[in-house]
Amino acid sequence: MSEEHQGCNGLEGGYLRGVVNHAVAYVDGSVHTTCVENYWSLVKRGLDGTYVAAEPFRLFRHLDAQALRFNNRKIGKRHLTDSERFELGMSQVPGRRLTFDTLTGRGDSQRPAF
Repeated sequence: MSEEHQGCNGLEGGYLRGVVNHAVAYVDGSVHTTCVENYWSLVKRGLDGTYVAAEPFRLFRHLDAQALRFNNRKIGKRHLTDSERFELGMSQVPGRRLTFDTLTGRGDSQRPAF
């Protein structure tokens, strides 16, 4: 779903695209941009509030975290509780390992002493 922005022209070949003209209406049947506008609103609030000093090279991680929260906010029409969302996230952890070196991009010689 998109507005009539010129940057989206030419995408029709690889995507199913619905277009809404906001000068005429905000909804055209099932075509609207409300969800994507809501997502970006939450991202901007997160960057202004939670991730105040976000570095540009880490921005993709903040966007991934926001996308995870946004995509797991509901099951069907029912909103998930915080504990249900936590359980969903933890159910995907077994068998995965994140080392300090992978997380920070550092070797053992650069590990800070805690």
